[in-house]
Amino acid sequence: MAFNAALRIAARLLVVIAMMPFAFVGASQAQDYPTRPIRIIVPTQPGGMSDILSRLYAQKLAERTGATVVVENKTGANGVLAADYVAKSAPDGYTIYLGFQGTQSVLQHLDPKLPYDPAKDFAPVVLLASNPSILAVHPSFPARTVKEFVEVVKAKPGTYSYASAGFGTTHHLAAELFKLAADVDIAGVTYRGAAPGIQDLIPGRIDSFFNNIAPMLPLSSQGQMRLLAVTTAKRATMAPDIPAMAETLPGYDVSGWYALFVPAKTPKDIIQKMYTGVKAATDDPTIRKRLEEQAMIVVGSTPDELGQFHKAELDKWGALIKEAGIKSQ
Repeated sequence: MAFNAALRIAARLLVVIAMMPFAFVGASQAQDYPTRPIRIIVPTQPGGMSDILSRLYAQKLAERTGATVVVENKTGANGVLAADYVAKSAPDGYTIYLGFQGTQSVLQHLDPKLPYDPAKDFAPVVLLASNPSILAVHPSFPARTVKEFVEVVKAKPGTYSYASAGFGTTHHLAAELFKLAADVDIAGVTYRGAAPGIQDLIPGRIDSFFNNIAPMLPLSSQGQMRLLAVTTAKRATMAPDIPAMAETLPGYDVSGWYALFVPAKTPKDIIQKMYTGVKAATDDPTIRKRLEEQAMIVVGSTPDELGQFHKAELDKWGALIKEAGIKSQ
């Protein structure tokens, strides 16, 4: 009996000794990281906000780590191809995903066949920036405030329309949340991008439009549309005279956002090195100024803070999509 017990203990020790070299692989990788080029995978075409953000932060990450950082645009399927590619990449810190609200907190609730799990297949690095939207109406619309807008729409249910720059986008969900919060019946018109929606709002072919702030401010100053409210809980610094939606609808708060994620099981030491490098960019006055000119709000959260934020976003949009009965198209 004693002899058998000793054999079992010896066998366990051999297994532990055999596994010891592998226990130090992750630590060794983190200590040496990076030793080769790092890729940031962007799910949109060059020139878009995701692409601009990636290139700004890539430069700082390169300066901080001493590595070559390459931005690679991988488009298709509303960002799913890029997200899935990164989710299935090696967790070694050399493949980073520029994720946004759609791929990381919305599509999971709309597509039961989504090839990745945004909650399980990624590790958070840093929340880069958020992007508020704004509610605009045609100048002839008989409302100058959100309160008046709600009253007009309620008086004729189903008569008025809102536009959004794509199904499942921040703007679409901002409108759907507005419908629930204000208890109004307003028809949605989905466009393939913001430009066609703006082109229909200016001549009054549609009544209202939830869209990013930046392109709407100059059009408003030219008298081509009227801006009623920003979709954040507080007024936006780039448009301080425009009320926040929450001033009329308490608790209402919607922003698009951009964040860096890596494949799950990426060593924490590597993630921390990435975060430190990118944080230098969020603290850079030149970069902050450039992003603020695009009506972006620079964030720069820690990996843990992004993890908590991401979970809250998954829960928030999952609940809205279920309550509003939104189905994938």
